Amino acid sequence: MSVKRLREAWSRGSQFLGSRHAILCGAMSWLSEHNLVSAIAEAGGFGVIASGNMSPEALREEIRLVRARTTHPFGVNLITLNPRLGELVAVVVAERVTHCVLAGGLPDQETMSTLKSAGVKVIVFAPSLAIGKRLIRRGADALVIEGHEAGGHVGPVATGVLVQEILPFVDEVPVFVAGGIADGQMVAALVEMGAAGCQLGTRFVCTTECIAHANFKELFIRAQSRDAVVTVQFDPVLPVIPVRALVNKGTEQFNQLQLRLIDEVKGGRRERKDAILELEHFWVGALRRAAIDGDVEFGSVMAGQSVGLVKSVQPVAVVMQELVAEVEGRLRAGGGAA
Repeated sequence: MSVKRLREAWSRGSQFLGSRHAILCGAMSWLSEHNLVSAIAEAGGFGVIASGNMSPEALREEIRLVRARTTHPFGVNLITLNPRLGELVAVVVAERVTHCVLAGGLPDQETMSTLKSAGVKVIVFAPSLAIGKRLIRRGADALVIEGHEAGGHVGPVATGVLVQEILPFVDEVPVFVAGGIADGQMVAALVEMGAAGCQLGTRFVCTTECIAHANFKELFIRAQSRDAVVTVQFDPVLPVIPVRALVNKGTEQFNQLQLRLIDEVKGGRRERKDAILELEHFWVGALRRAAIDGDVEFGSVMAGQSVGLVKSVQPVAVVMQELVAEVEGRLRAGGGAA
């Protein structure tokens, strides 16, 4: 790819986001709040509020706290399975947020149409080419393809395979790549393949503006890539959405909970949907216990495999400067292409 085409691809992402650089911070529950989101926006990236289990009132307050700290664009991540999704969408629209990321399942047409009719740009996750094309037809303004290497809830396919499957065949909308990305060299390589930019999460946990507990950050710095593993599913009677985290005693507790719930479902003592919901509630509470309270022994230390590349705690601005310098260096060289 020529230098000109590389720059055009890189610019496409930043123009879509309205940020100086086409680097997003993934929405991390408990951590992607106003401090981190505004710091990323001020540094030229694109921050995204993780709404998680927030009430509509809490989301509105979080949006306003970001706006009090930056005039740059940012987004809101909404979970499609949230029972109060309609109310949260209404907050996004009323607060005139420019971008909304829909995650946690395929978004329904009504949700997408409501956002788009209000002028909100809709970003969705595409686990395959077929689903990506279907979401584009429904009105998606951009796609995120996230590989198995990512932290938290993950899909089954590696980033390297997804980019080959999807990037060459989608040009209708910008496509951002996530999963296992921690430096600008990788960002530039993916832009060279056709990405409009990249989404990082793990790298931004170890920043001074991130509210993660010091214990949480320290564990990230000490960890190796192979320490971030995915939870297992013991029995198909109880589907488990894979979660990647650093192995600790909390992992053992989750496994024990899963085995108990499987026994209860098979024995008719528990409804399947209630058991699945209890598993999800486990992760919400366990993540807070580790990330906010600092209990990294029994809490959930969600991290991507790129955790092995994180070596220190830095200000967001420094992280962004390093990433962009590496990207720009490769762009100037034309990615090594003629």
